[in-house]
Amino acid sequence: MKIVVVDYGAGNLRSAAKAFATVARTAVTVSADPEQVRAADRVVVPGQGAFGDCAAGLRAVPGMVEALDEAARKRGVPLLGICVGMQLFATVGTEHGVHAGLDWIAGEVKRMAPGDPALKLPQLGWNGLACRKHPLLDGWPADPHVYFANSYHFVPADRNHVLATADYGGPIVAMVAKDNIAGAQFHPEKSQAIGLHLIRNFLAWRP
Repeated sequence: MKIVVVDYGAGNLRSAAKAFATVARTAVTVSADPEQVRAADRVVVPGQGAFGDCAAGLRAVPGMVEALDEAARKRGVPLLGICVGMQLFATVGTEHGVHAGLDWIAGEVKRMAPGDPALKLPQLGWNGLACRKHPLLDGWPADPHVYFANSYHFVPADRNHVLATADYGGPIVAMVAKDNIAGAQFHPEKSQAIGLHLIRNFLAWRP
């Protein structure tokens, strides 16, 4: 199995690649080469920073958006977006202006608005999840806790694409999936056993 972590100048690439390599027990390719994406069996899109900067960085890599779109929507390769990488799958992001996303899962990335004024942004640290049944979540404990670092979250147009939510002064979307495309707002590579379990399920996923 060839696993490619997309390098577009955004994200903690090495820690993500290390987590995937630990689970897969094989080398993981970190690459800005669209041809590597075209040859991949699994693609990971990380992301860290502002939505607009990440979207611009991805589009600045010649041929990368086209290669990702081909993998995601023509060849059905399983893709996993992490943090802002997941948010890029949306139609639009509203962080520091309005920026076009990839529009793979219709929806909008919005600033979180905790109902409790004691809760500050960004949400930084561990939070529990409420999950629905899905192959990516097989074998999870009843009360999983994962690591977040975010001030914005993805609000899909179709709630059927929401796999998990977290409570941060109100519900926020923690995971999404549509067909072979999935995303986690939290960081699997920082979420210890639960994060590794998600990666294991992703590598075994046959959408």
